[in-house]
Amino acid sequence: MNIKHTVTQRFLKYVQIDTQSDPLSATVPSTEKQKNLGKLLAKELLEIGVKDAEIDEHGYVYATIPSNSDKNVPTICFCSHMDTSPDCSGANVKPIIHKNYQGEDIILPDDTSVIIKLAEHPDLKEQIGNDIITASGTTLLGADNKAGVAEIMDAAHYFVNNPQIKHGNIKILFTPDEEIGRGVDKVDLHKLDARFGYTVDGETLGSYEDETFSADGMEVIIHGISAHPGFAKGKMANAIKIAGEIVAALPKDRLSPESTDKKQGFIHPTRIEGEVEKAIISFIIRDFEDTLLIKHEEEIKAITNRILKHYPEAKAEFVVKEQYRNMKKVIAQHPEVSEYALEAIRRAGLTPKPQSIRGGTDGSRLSFMGLPCPNIFAGEHAFHSKQEWVSIQDMEAAVRTIVHLACIWEERTEITQSEQATK
Repeated sequence: MNIKHTVTQRFLKYVQIDTQSDPLSATVPSTEKQKNLGKLLAKELLEIGVKDAEIDEHGYVYATIPSNSDKNVPTICFCSHMDTSPDCSGANVKPIIHKNYQGEDIILPDDTSVIIKLAEHPDLKEQIGNDIITASGTTLLGADNKAGVAEIMDAAHYFVNNPQIKHGNIKILFTPDEEIGRGVDKVDLHKLDARFGYTVDGETLGSYEDETFSADGMEVIIHGISAHPGFAKGKMANAIKIAGEIVAALPKDRLSPESTDKKQGFIHPTRIEGEVEKAIISFIIRDFEDTLLIKHEEEIKAITNRILKHYPEAKAEFVVKEQYRNMKKVIAQHPEVSEYALEAIRRAGLTPKPQSIRGGTDGSRLSFMGLPCPNIFAGEHAFHSKQEWVSIQDMEAAVRTIVHLACIWEERTEITQSEQATK
């Protein structure tokens, strides 16, 4: 497959547009600046020749590459998110290409204390001779997920300019606010009109992920007793101190992000706010089994109630909200979705690496909304940090995978449109 790639130029342009999302904002999208990239993408798609490309009022970009096959091919969607993480600044990103990487530690010039060390990033061992893109040391890069955005755009460019390559309807979806868990809150599935989907938001070259954490959010709300501090003896129950004791009592050698990996779940406090009379601890709860989520939540309740025995006048309430569920339950019902993806990775000259995601993607929720949507690699590494990196060669391999995947759906479809019409 001879693709004249545009992915690198696109990526370098996109990462310089600040699209950081904001978990404290109530607007959709959470930051208006995300639309700056969305508008550019819609414009570029129109310029490529994708005639229906548009950005809606919520910041979602939709587009269709029409089928050029006489077969009744299921419509598939490729999806990536435009926002970058609130964990690290995405403003004034200065991407740097480190050509012909030879295994050295990469010292970033704008803050030389930020070093991408080979010993800490084992995937760099597979990048010898490749060209690595990093930020300059003061921001994240934005490969999560602008690598995926650029790869989908490059694949779209290829399909439009190579009409001899047969494929069914291909839908493109770019979402805002994925990093804060709202990536598909306002998605219009009727407008999207796809049967199956793939997020392009994975890490290691060749990786394929059809399983995610299941996830809940939980708030522990502590109601204390306020009193004048000069006359508080025997009266005050300080909700802030109670909250501190609860956090201090959480398990440290298990059920913690710092002490778990692979298929182990965790309890993770993400925010504490409050005053003497009321304090709120926000948690995220993660595991691959839904039943274990409930066990973890019960453990938080047990810890809280044990602490409250020392504060008989104080009370607690617990609010649990479902965030997303393990998409494996849905995707397993459609084995061809995984089969075709793994074959596409092989056709791109790679060894497939099936993995589970210790997190979630837009595909997690899309799967349960009726669009089975596993995740394929985009090549992004060390995301949400100043050490984030991606290689040009990995991005190009992702583009080849996307193209092969669309072609495989067309190849494997046997019934033609005329045959379908007679049924």
